[in-house]
Amino acid sequence: MGIWVVNGFTVNALDERVKRHFFIEDGKIAKVLEADGAAPDTAGHTVIDAAGKLVAPGFIDMHVHLREPGFEHKETIATGTRSAARGGFTTVACMPNTRPVIDTPETVRYILDKAAEAGGVRVLPYGSITKNELGRELTDFAALKEAGVVGFTDDGVGVQSAQMMKDAMALAHSMDMPIIAHCEDNTLVEGAPVTDGAFARKHGLKGIPNESEAIHVGRDALLAEATGVHYHVCHVSTEMSVRLIRLAKQNGVRITAEVCPHHLLLSDEDIPGLDANWKMNPPLRTPRDVQAVIEGLEDGTIDIIVTDHAPHSEEEKEKGMMLAPFGILGFETAFPLLYSKFVATGKWTLGFLVERMTAKPAQVFGLPYGTLEVGSAADLTVVDLDTPREVLKEEIVSKSKNTPFIGWQLQGWPVATIASGNIVWS
Repeated sequence: MGIWVVNGFTVNALDERVKRHFFIEDGKIAKVLEADGAAPDTAGHTVIDAAGKLVAPGFIDMHVHLREPGFEHKETIATGTRSAARGGFTTVACMPNTRPVIDTPETVRYILDKAAEAGGVRVLPYGSITKNELGRELTDFAALKEAGVVGFTDDGVGVQSAQMMKDAMALAHSMDMPIIAHCEDNTLVEGAPVTDGAFARKHGLKGIPNESEAIHVGRDALLAEATGVHYHVCHVSTEMSVRLIRLAKQNGVRITAEVCPHHLLLSDEDIPGLDANWKMNPPLRTPRDVQAVIEGLEDGTIDIIVTDHAPHSEEEKEKGMMLAPFGILGFETAFPLLYSKFVATGKWTLGFLVERMTAKPAQVFGLPYGTLEVGSAADLTVVDLDTPREVLKEEIVSKSKNTPFIGWQLQGWPVATIASGNIVWS
C-alpha cells in the first residue's frame, strides 16, 4: 500500500505554481502527475487531499539541538524529531554540544540508533571539531566521518585558537568535509546576556558587541581561503558578518552561511522586558543588523535558513536574563513566521522561501533531498497557507516551551509531513 497526496500545488524558485498529484511507495516518490486530467486511481492506498494547499519538499534544518544525550530534561531525540515533524521538517542536523559531546564514533552511533528508534524525521549528526569542545585537541575526524557525521563544528563555543581552526580546516578539506563555525570571540562576551544596544543600556546590562561574531567570521574566511575547505557560518546576526561573507564570496572563498527566523524578524528593541525567553546566542541585534541579514539572504550572501532549535526547561529560563541559558525553540514556528512576515506581505515570493528551506540546504551540504522528482526520497510537507492560527503554549510538541512567539497569529502552518515515505505528522 502506498500514499497518494492529491490536488495540492507545488511552487518553484520562480514562484510558478502547478497543481499535482504524488504517489509514494517504498520510501520514494513513485509518480508525479499533473492534476489537470482524470483523477488518479487511489483505491487501496492512503490518501491525503491537499486541495488548495502547498506541497513542498520536506524542510531541511541544518542547525538544531536535540539535547540527547545528557540533557533529556530539555528535549530528547524522540520529542525533538516529533517537534520537527510538526514544523514540516523531514531532515535535521544535530549539534554536538551534548553530554557526552559527539566526539567519538560511539556517541554518533548512539544518536543514529535513537533516531531510528524514534522513527520519522531523518537525523544527521555533526561531530565536534575538538575533544569535549574544549578547543585543545582535534577529534578523530576520520573515525567520526566513518561513523556517519555530516560535518565538524564546536557549536555552542567558538574555536578560539586560529591555529586549531586552521588545522581543523586543513584536515576537513583533505576528507572533503565541511567546517561549520559558531563565530564568537569569548574575550568580548563574558558576562553579557544581550546585544550591545538600546535594550542593554536601558536595563544596565553588559552588551555583546557585534565584533565578537564578525572577528571570527573574518579570521575564518581567511583560513578557509588558505586551506580550501568548505566553511559554513552558523546563525549570522550582524551587518559586519554579512559584509565579510559577501567580500569572501566575491574573492572565491568556499564560504556559505545560514540565518535563523528570529534574527530576520526581531531586534533588541522588540524585547519587552527581562524575560529570558528572549535570550539567545547570537542575541537579537539592532534594527540595522536585522535589515542587513534580510538583505544578505535576499542577495544570496546568506544561503539558507535554519532554526537553531534550542530547547530549555521552564525552570532554567525562569532564572532571569543574567543566569538563564541562551536559546529559543525553532521547529514549530519557523515556516509560519517567515511566511506571515515576508511572503503574505509580498516582500518575498513563496518559491524563494521554500527554496531556502529545502533545495538550497541540500545543495550547500551535498544531500540527496529537497526535491519532488520521481525517484527522490519521499519527503513532503503539506502546508495550509490560508488559515491563521495562534501560537499556543499548550500545543507545542517540544518538551520545552521557551519561545518569545507565544500569542502570535500566523499563517502557513504545516498540516501533514511525510518523511522517507512515512506520515510523521498529520
